[in-house]
Amino acid sequence: MQDETAKVEVEQLKNAIELLYTSMDDYLFLHDFTNDYGYIAPNALERFNIPTSEHNNVLENAEKTIYPGDVKAFMRDVQQLMNGEKDIQDADYRMLDKKGNPVWVNSKGYVIRGSDGKPQLLIGCINEIGKKQIADNVSGLLGEVGLQREAVRHSLDCDFGFVMRLGIDNFKEINENRGLDYGDMILRKTAECIGTVISPKQKLYRVVADEFVIFDFETADVKEARKLYKKIRRAIDNFIENNFYEVFFTVSAGLLDLSAIEEKNYSNLMKLSEFALNEAKMRGRNRYYFFDQDDYDRFCRKRDLIQVMRRSVNHGCKGFETYFQPIVDMKTGKMSGAEALLRFHSDYFGDVTPYEFIPLLEETGLIIPVGKWVLYQAMKACDEIQKTIPEFSVSVNLSYIQVLKSNVLDEILNGVEKYHFHPGSIIIELTESGFIESNDTFVEFCDRLQKNGVMLALDDFGTGYSNFHYLYNLNPNSIKIDRDFTYKALHSDYERNLLKHIIEMAHGIHLKLCIEGIETKEELNKIREIEPDFIQGYYFGKPCNFENFKEQFVNETAKKG
Repeated sequence: MQDETAKVEVEQLKNAIELLYTSMDDYLFLHDFTNDYGYIAPNALERFNIPTSEHNNVLENAEKTIYPGDVKAFMRDVQQLMNGEKDIQDADYRMLDKKGNPVWVNSKGYVIRGSDGKPQLLIGCINEIGKKQIADNVSGLLGEVGLQREAVRHSLDCDFGFVMRLGIDNFKEINENRGLDYGDMILRKTAECIGTVISPKQKLYRVVADEFVIFDFETADVKEARKLYKKIRRAIDNFIENNFYEVFFTVSAGLLDLSAIEEKNYSNLMKLSEFALNEAKMRGRNRYYFFDQDDYDRFCRKRDLIQVMRRSVNHGCKGFETYFQPIVDMKTGKMSGAEALLRFHSDYFGDVTPYEFIPLLEETGLIIPVGKWVLYQAMKACDEIQKTIPEFSVSVNLSYIQVLKSNVLDEILNGVEKYHFHPGSIIIELTESGFIESNDTFVEFCDRLQKNGVMLALDDFGTGYSNFHYLYNLNPNSIKIDRDFTYKALHSDYERNLLKHIIEMAHGIHLKLCIEGIETKEELNKIREIEPDFIQGYYFGKPCNFENFKEQFVNETAKKG
């Protein structure tokens, strides 16, 4: 009779679950201990790795559904319920979703005992504790889950309208200076300011941190988005004024014209709106930016190129190559050394120019491992060439990132020791535009270089932030004149006289001077008149890989004696 009663109760509970689950986001379940039978609401089948709602051998099937690292803890918890050690389940563990990914859940349940006092049934509810909140209590707005629902409901079949993603500029500083409670107040007031100016057809949501999203699926003229942004700014300015300027902040906005967006799914709209907001902030903050596909394509290229270069670094700098360009001594007319130049090629991007990839290496810090690789490639080449041309030297460019954030001086000295050549064979080139302020770090670095006999050259002299105090603070052995300055000197008497005086000044303080960018015989003859020490440029040879450099220049120089 007891088993029959249990069957009735199980059937009733199962019917109740079937009635209730369609109105719930969570997952109701029951477990019949007596018959080792389990039932879970059908909506769980859409989310988790569960083949059917009904199953026998509950614990055995659970091993296929529970994340492997949590199976023992889950089994132990259920066993305690079955043994009557406790009547309440409140357990956190991970279940596997349809793709096999772990999803954190909390399972709450209550044990129903039979007339003999033994545990008979467990009835409960599973909810995802890793889910994002539907609403945000701080701003009083619906959150990202509500936003997603709205996007799915309207955006796919919408041919016009706009999405505006707003972010409070430098919100972190408000939290740091005034505290989190004050920051929450700013979020609430910002939400109120936005709420007072949007129309009934526009819906406002709070997403991550200090960001808000407005959806408008009805406005055909996107100029209204610009007007709305200006209204929001005025409303926030009024709040700041009424608050007696106790705190001052601005907002930036990224705007999407939905008529110009092909993929209007939620994920793509959030991705593109985040990009648009970031662009607004990067362009100065306190402004709006309308999404532009060309800008986004450039952003994607930059992102993908960084990924490709990162993989290259992780595979021994595969794809990077060291090229060499000859440097000619004006007195002898012979090659005295070479500059090591970095090149990059990938199967996906083809040849990438240094103007594009070097700033990205610096931005990401990858210049540190790549710069070290180039340094040793150049030293290895120098060591080999000196067997043919004993006085040969190699110039290597260093990034300011390497000086500031790595032990590059030790790497230079270790390389000199490894290849057993005179430290004067290495010339370290520092680009002056990278050292806006020659602070103590750079001064100390340059001083230690020269104390160890390593030569120092100031590259691109005469461009960007050119300042003669660098010559005093960094005390280089030589300076190199940039191609742009060279071009001007070749086409202007004033610039040529200026360059001549720079050379005279350099010689007066015992500096050597190299002129870059000489491409023709005519240019060489003009520059020769102002008596530089070294010349570099396409006229003498284009940069090439080491094997070609040896064949074209090293062997030829050796023949000339």
